[in-house]
Amino acid sequence: MLVLAFDTATAAVTVALYEWTPGEGVRRRGAAESVDRRRHTELLTPSIAEVLAEAGAAPADLSAISVGVGPGPFTGLRVGLVTARAMGEALRVPVHGVCTLDVLAWASGRDEPFAVATDARRKEVYWARYEAAAVRSTGPHVGPPGDVRDGQPDDLPVIGEGAALYPEDLGGAPGQEPLPLLPAATALAELTCVRLSGAPGPGLLPPEPLYLRRPDAKEPGPRKKVTPR
Repeated sequence: MLVLAFDTATAAVTVALYEWTPGEGVRRRGAAESVDRRRHTELLTPSIAEVLAEAGAAPADLSAISVGVGPGPFTGLRVGLVTARAMGEALRVPVHGVCTLDVLAWASGRDEPFAVATDARRKEVYWARYEAAAVRSTGPHVGPPGDVRDGQPDDLPVIGEGAALYPEDLGGAPGQEPLPLLPAATALAELTCVRLSGAPGPGLLPPEPLYLRRPDAKEPGPRKKVTPR
C-alpha cells in the first residue's frame, strides 16, 4: 500500500510517500522538505505533487493518508489537516492522524527517557516525555520551558526546536544539538506504517487538530443595552 504523509504543525512543510507491504517492511518512494513559517498554504500542494511525481505515482494510487495533528499554531496546522481530509474524501481513502511530538520522538530513535519540545510561541513550548522513541509517558502539554524537566533529572535529554530556542532551560551538554529540531514526514510515514501493522504503542488518531490552547479569537457577546437618559 502507498501511504502519503505530511505535517504542517511547525515551521516545516514536510511530505513523504512510503510503500508498505505487510511482512516485507516499508520503502521510501519520495520526500520533500521546506521550512517557512508563513507559506504553508503555498508550499504544501506543490510539495505533494513533487513527491508523487518523484515516485511516478498518481493520487489515485494512494491507499492511505497520514497527517500530523499537532500540537501546533492554528494557522499552519489547519493547512495540513484540511488538505488531508479533502484528499481523503476525494480519493475515498482513510486519513490517519499522528501527534507531531510522536513523530519527532520516533525520528530520534532513542531507547532511554527523554522529552520533546516544540515552539508554542508566547515564550512557551509544546512538550511531552517519552520512555523510548515509540513510548510516550506523559503529554502533550503546553507551558513554560521550565515545566518540561519539572520533577525530572536536570540532565533529561530534550530534543526539538523548543530546546534550541530555550537552551537555558532545556539545553544539553555544550555542543550537543537537540536533534531532530523539526518533524520529518519520512518519520511520520514510517510511524504510521508501524501503527497500521498493529505494533504495540499508541494507536492512530482521527485527523482532528490537537489544540492545547483556547483560540485567541472569540465570538462577540451580545451588545450592551443602552439606557436612555
